Amino acid sequence: MVQTIPAEKLTLYELEKTFHLQRVQDTQFFPEWQSHLPKLTAVEKQQLDRAKAHYLYLATRPMLEEMVKMVVISPLLDLAGFYEPPFYSTSEKSVKLSAKDDGVTIRGKIDVLVIQDQLWVLVLEAKQAGFSLQPGIPQALAYMLANPQPAKPLYGLVSNGSNFIFLKLLQPGTPQYALSNEFTLMREDEDFHQVLRILKRLAQVVGQTEE
Repeated sequence: MVQTIPAEKLTLYELEKTFHLQRVQDTQFFPEWQSHLPKLTAVEKQQLDRAKAHYLYLATRPMLEEMVKMVVISPLLDLAGFYEPPFYSTSEKSVKLSAKDDGVTIRGKIDVLVIQDQLWVLVLEAKQAGFSLQPGIPQALAYMLANPQPAKPLYGLVSNGSNFIFLKLLQPGTPQYALSNEFTLMREDEDFHQVLRILKRLAQVVGQTEE
């Protein structure tokens, strides 16, 4: 009998056990979030600061994921170039992931999916503002495992509007993944700026793999 698990109910333990997913701690596995990051222009920094101010004002009341998308995620994708050719995006895409041996099927919908020529290159989980990012990590990884181009690296971003974690997944052989540090726009330093720099770097990397 096939067991169906909603993606939003999935734990990291279940995902690792069912799909033999392994976490990699070696920094060389996921250098894209740390090195060769593009610099931001003064205008880009101003636009980020404006989005941050909007978020901090609106977050004084309950803010669900649709508002998070509009206020925080959409400006980031725009500034990173994901609304321009060769990228295009779809929203609320259904996915299905099945384990060959364990009779387990995972179903769910992606909140925001950025695609380049049918290649899943960036997955964002816009969780309810104020919630921990941890439940969103296995959900994002489940969606990334359903990538129809498993030979290429896939990158993800889990965010609740104020906090951000990047993911990288490689699938040939045993699937392996790694996480970045967690960034937050609540700090007074340039964490939020760093999120955009990483997104711009990932856009460069993905663009190079398509040439």
